[in-house]
Amino acid sequence: MTEHKYTNKLIHEKSPYLLQHAHNPVDWHPWGPEAFELAKKANKPLLVSIGYATCHWCHVMERESFEDPEIAEYLNAHFVPIKVDREERPDVDSIYMKSVQAFGQQGGWPLNVFVTPDGVPFYGGTYYPSVGRYGLPSFLEVLTFLDKTWREEPEKVEKQSTALINYLKDVSKQEQNTEGTVDDLGFHGENKTREFYTQSYDRLHHGFLFQQQNKFPPSMGLSLLLRHHHRTGDALSLEMVENTLRAMKQGGIYDQIGGGLARYSTDHQWLVPHFEKMLYDNGLFVTALIETYQVTGKREFADYANDVLQYIDRDMTSAEGAFYSAEDADSEGVEGKFYVWTQEEIEKVLGRETASIAIPYYNVLPNGNWEGKNILHVKRPPEQIAKDLGLPLDHVEAKIAEAREKLLAVRSQRIRPLLDDKILTSWNGLMIRAMAQVGRVLDDADRIAKAEKALHFIWNNLRTPEGKLLRRWREGEARYDGYLCDYTSIALACCDLYEATYNPDYINKAEALMKTVEEKFGNQGAYYETASDAEELIVRQVSGYDGVEPSGNSSAAMALLKLAALTQNVDYERRAEKIFLAFSDEVTEYGINSSFMMQALHLYLGGCKQVAVRGVNSDKGLDAFWPLMRRRFFPNAVFAFSLDGDADAQRVPLLAGKESLQGKTTAYVCQHGSCLPPVTQVTELKNLVDDYRQVRD
Repeated sequence: MTEHKYTNKLIHEKSPYLLQHAHNPVDWHPWGPEAFELAKKANKPLLVSIGYATCHWCHVMERESFEDPEIAEYLNAHFVPIKVDREERPDVDSIYMKSVQAFGQQGGWPLNVFVTPDGVPFYGGTYYPSVGRYGLPSFLEVLTFLDKTWREEPEKVEKQSTALINYLKDVSKQEQNTEGTVDDLGFHGENKTREFYTQSYDRLHHGFLFQQQNKFPPSMGLSLLLRHHHRTGDALSLEMVENTLRAMKQGGIYDQIGGGLARYSTDHQWLVPHFEKMLYDNGLFVTALIETYQVTGKREFADYANDVLQYIDRDMTSAEGAFYSAEDADSEGVEGKFYVWTQEEIEKVLGRETASIAIPYYNVLPNGNWEGKNILHVKRPPEQIAKDLGLPLDHVEAKIAEAREKLLAVRSQRIRPLLDDKILTSWNGLMIRAMAQVGRVLDDADRIAKAEKALHFIWNNLRTPEGKLLRRWREGEARYDGYLCDYTSIALACCDLYEATYNPDYINKAEALMKTVEEKFGNQGAYYETASDAEELIVRQVSGYDGVEPSGNSSAAMALLKLAALTQNVDYERRAEKIFLAFSDEVTEYGINSSFMMQALHLYLGGCKQVAVRGVNSDKGLDAFWPLMRRRFFPNAVFAFSLDGDADAQRVPLLAGKESLQGKTTAYVCQHGSCLPPVTQVTELKNLVDDYRQVRD
């Protein structure tokens, strides 16, 4: 058993991130009243340091500063230090991130915020080096300056903290706008956002030039562009989606050997990633891929989606069927070490013949393409490699598959990066949705079963008998009250599982969750981020910002519209309208920050076609309806299905009272409380659902 010189209060936590810091010389406290009471008694400010287990720069700052006894001694003497896992406490992270940005700093992690004993920030930033560089003061210099300011100039601290709390309250009020009417809602925000994407499009390397150097996966934006293409026929929208998905899948940002998308690329070429892999990125990526397959019919995108999911099955799924959070970038203290190769290593593993194909395919160089080693990436498809080498295509494809299998086996013997094995509710919702969609579109019953298994784990382990969702599960412990995003992500996953299985139980589950949302998160417009009975922080936030995952309000709007269609309860639609009105200015003016909100708005403005299909087993026409319902891309419609004679049909209000005609599979398309005449031909159904003529511009 390893003996440690230092052990602090984090040793009793479950979070892998907090446990990483449990043996720092810093006297870390977990977030809670004890630390704030201690600060009040001692009249000390607190350092609230926020990060996550797979954050590379969090590791760097820990090694440089939090493991330094001299820095720790000063920090312990003059501050009360708190460590927070942002993934367990997104409410704390969000408030303090906005605070740092209000101070004129760029946000990011590690997030280091200095707060009063009342929890109000007065100074903050992200990474501080142990020795001044990059134009930044050293961490010890920052600590010394703030301690002096706290003791000698308390009026400055008071002025800064008062201004900050007023700012946060004003921002929250602005995001509770309820002015305007539904007549003001239209596709103008979607159109404007498409123009912004077009202006930012990187025509050489694909993706979008939103940042000076980095590129993040724009999966929610790509799904929005697919909807714009579907509505308008705009060819460039689809071209940007296809090219960007290919560039990511073939780039270094994608793990060419093991599968899975990294957090972001540190260059515009998609070559050098920050190597950590996050569950939410991969869930959203899979959704964009399978939707692109639906739109184009190009099998490559379905294959890409399955490749990601094979990685999730192998490395990111618990024995109980739920999904882990992330994999770290670092192993043995070195970023990317697990993933990179020398040419010599590849030749030794593969042998001459296979290596002669794998080396040009993966663009392996004798001296490497990054720090003397190779990040594998693809520039030429197998067809081009076969042509260039004068070899049969099937031989080249077989050798590439063989190379991948052998390299994966050898790589698996290396010391792996940390697996953050906590199970987060909202992130699981994203992957459940992705798997349900893939299973439905590809008629993959096993994939649907895996999505169901994960949902059942969440329902049985992260939900109390009273119906309250919890945020995190790890090592048998479920903890932290669920946030809006947890409830709405799982509610939306239930809606997708209904459309994959046609099991009405999932509608009931979604309704139960949204009932709790209304009771605990309700507001005059959009919903609060935290429940009415949750811990009271310095401000109760309302947000529609779609950051690394859809906001709770965006997912709420989508879930409410789907429930309105399936249950024929117009009250759900009215609640979604309040969300759209609350964020209408943001959606219209800066839509790239609201890409999922606009997907929900697209469903609403597209008429939210409610399609009820009653199938007849003996009717050969049923075989034609099935692929239309399950494989085609209809972002403006919700489908319900049952066979004639199925008693469960009466449990779905959209199906109730609708029967097949003349022994034929029959579809009913309803909208705005009325139904069009039923149809028995697939082409008629397609034309009715595709029709955008009754929508607002």
